[in-house]
Amino acid sequence: MKIFFLFTFSTFFWSPFEQAAASVHYDKILTHSRIRARDQGQNVCALQQVMGTKKKYFSTCRNWYQGAICGKKATVLYECCPGYMKMDGMRGCPAVAPIDHVYGTLGIVGATSTQQYSDISKLREELEGRGSFTFFAPSSEAWEQLDSEIHRNLIDNVNIELYNALHHHMVNKRMLTKDLKNGMTLVSMYNDQKLLINHYPNGVVTVNCARVIYGNQIATNGVVHVIDRVLTAVGNTIQDFIEVEDDLSSLRAAAITSDVLDILGKPGHYTLFAPTNEAFERLPRGLLERIMGDKVASEALVKFHILNTLQCSEAITGGAAYETLEGNTVEVGCDGESLTVNGVKMVKRKDIVTSNGVIHLIDEVLIPDSAKQVIELGGAQQTTFTDLMIQLGLASSLRPEGQYTLLVPLNGAFSDDTLRMDQRRLKTILQNHIINVKVGLNELYNGQELETIGGKLLRVFLYRTAVCIENSCMVRGSKEGRNGFIHILRQIINPAEKTLHEMLRNDKRFSVFLSLVKAADLDDVLSQPGKWTLFVPTNDAFKSLTDDDKDILIRDKNALRNILLYHLTQGVFIGSGFEPGVTNILKTIQGGKLYLKTVNDTLLVNELKSRESDLMATNGVIHVIDKLLYPADLPVGNDQLLTILKKLIKYIQIKFVRGSAFKEIPLTFYKINIIESNVQPIIRKEDPSITQLTKLIEGEPEFKIVREGETITKVIHGEPIIKTYTKIIDGRPVEVTEKKVTEERIIQGPEIKYTRITAGGSDNEEKLKKLLEDEVTKVTKFIEGDGHLLEDEEIKRLLQGEAPVRKEQPTRRTQGGTARRRTRLAYP
Repeated sequence: MKIFFLFTFSTFFWSPFEQAAASVHYDKILTHSRIRARDQGQNVCALQQVMGTKKKYFSTCRNWYQGAICGKKATVLYECCPGYMKMDGMRGCPAVAPIDHVYGTLGIVGATSTQQYSDISKLREELEGRGSFTFFAPSSEAWEQLDSEIHRNLIDNVNIELYNALHHHMVNKRMLTKDLKNGMTLVSMYNDQKLLINHYPNGVVTVNCARVIYGNQIATNGVVHVIDRVLTAVGNTIQDFIEVEDDLSSLRAAAITSDVLDILGKPGHYTLFAPTNEAFERLPRGLLERIMGDKVASEALVKFHILNTLQCSEAITGGAAYETLEGNTVEVGCDGESLTVNGVKMVKRKDIVTSNGVIHLIDEVLIPDSAKQVIELGGAQQTTFTDLMIQLGLASSLRPEGQYTLLVPLNGAFSDDTLRMDQRRLKTILQNHIINVKVGLNELYNGQELETIGGKLLRVFLYRTAVCIENSCMVRGSKEGRNGFIHILRQIINPAEKTLHEMLRNDKRFSVFLSLVKAADLDDVLSQPGKWTLFVPTNDAFKSLTDDDKDILIRDKNALRNILLYHLTQGVFIGSGFEPGVTNILKTIQGGKLYLKTVNDTLLVNELKSRESDLMATNGVIHVIDKLLYPADLPVGNDQLLTILKKLIKYIQIKFVRGSAFKEIPLTFYKINIIESNVQPIIRKEDPSITQLTKLIEGEPEFKIVREGETITKVIHGEPIIKTYTKIIDGRPVEVTEKKVTEERIIQGPEIKYTRITAGGSDNEEKLKKLLEDEVTKVTKFIEGDGHLLEDEEIKRLLQGEAPVRKEQPTRRTQGGTARRRTRLAYP
């Protein structure tokens, strides 16, 4: 049987013990290649070859499924796996390649030029002799690509120069790819020169940035790895190269100014993207001078060009982010034969190998965010804001030494109408996007208030997948500059200026809903401070409601409150703060549940579209809807009410359970603050008067009358008053101290006792005044506000919906000067 050899892309003697040890990236990628080609027969591997080149790769999953390497289309090849060969008439690669000494193996793997040079330089005898060597053998194409002058000098002096150059490719021990660890340094057989090894996660193995293209070809006296370039001696550090390279004088000056140059002289595994002098010359003069005059900024600039890992160009087969010494990342990729940085082809010369890393020369200066002023942080999607800041003179007011946070809307947030506004109004809008302090994304929290330079307070709302400031939520892209942060927002911020109640009152679209709110005695809820989300139906939702229907609805206060409070939920929920497409369940004040989600930037409430969302109020947010909401699980037990609701609500089937009643919802769901203050008693003589009366909610007012001749006297000793002054006696100044104690007698007059009150009600004023005139005969002294003093137990009963009970105060004498404590009720 005729056996022929297939010199594969890479060959490897796959013995059982070596399979068990194949635990590093190169061997794993090779295993994947075998799996991809299993349909082609045994011991076949799948490779990718970049179209138009001779470059072949055992591919990563990413490159394989993209069908491309470095952005260039790659074709699929099927070849025998390393160490195997074909047999005539048989499928796959069933035969094992023979083993020869290192010299013979050079011919087996196709490194014929290296084999030839080994022969003429008298190295052949050593390669055929006893020992255990690793030979990193340049391919024939690698010798052709070598600089012609260097190539000629080697050939002209084969016994010394060529012999030494080949010895530089050899290590005096056998090293398989599994032994070649990332960051390892080997000593070559020429003058103990260093060989820098890198073993990358994508399976690429390099030696002094030359890629191993045919790996692990076992020889009787070692192993051969074919590489894609001829190795040159490495002796200098990155610092040494910068100091002597004329085209890097600007970088050298910046590195010295920032005290970074010395770092590049220390041992390590660095990658330097070195801007040339031409790259520095293209920077605006003012920008470069500002950065170079600021040591922190200049240090950030230089460190932003340095990676703490060694990235050879041949190891880069796709884009990846790498952390710089400055702390932020750069995206390093490739486009065909060219390296890219942050997506831009800028590398003029690559893979200058030094003893502590590699240098790639670039023709652009990379400026990190940390070296920029905050106004310079805006990208292509924020140019409208930055341009307006410059035009309106706000950019120049941001001092380099200041601390700022810019809340920058996307370009699309600025409508034509906005851009046509009066410049003074437009400037006010922009001022409400500038915070006079640095606030990073991780420093924001729910309920936080940020004061703008325009004097407005902006509220922060934190959700599961979003951070919102007032009506506008952030998108990715927050950055920190030299003097501040920038956060990118979807919309222009509209600071709240009115309460929910004021917004309803000022918008005619909501007049019907507001009238129902008033009839249900819910005005205070929407007027007082708080955090609410209110879903407001427009008047269109009530078109079919007649006046009689409205009267019936208003008379059943429990039903009305249940319906209205189903539109109200605790907390401020911005529509764009919800994760798109995900249903969010909110519990309403009525007790039922609302189901909210956003689809195509539209807020849906119980599957009903919100016509306008995120109308900000000082105590919450309004989402406008065009239908009345009703809890689907809440039954109706009244025929009249059922008829009315069926007119208004057609999108769900309302349950009817005869005799069922709506639960009573007391107005205790919103908080009442108890404010205590110390007040000095004020004594004055006057007739009882009523400065403000309130509407009675329940019960008749009661009065405890102190008739003529019946008084309650309190004696309160005030704090002693101490006076110190200087008096002249016999021509000499003498310090004199006087102490005076005051005593106040308070004769308590009539005491008002009431049940439960809310603001308003002129009819009751007259009624109460009449009662007072009939019963009160004489009042000698009255303490202002005394009728509104409540004890702790009375406050507790009031909060529970009970009537406060007044106790007649006995006559007593109070010692000391303690001021009277007055408690008043206030809403948050």
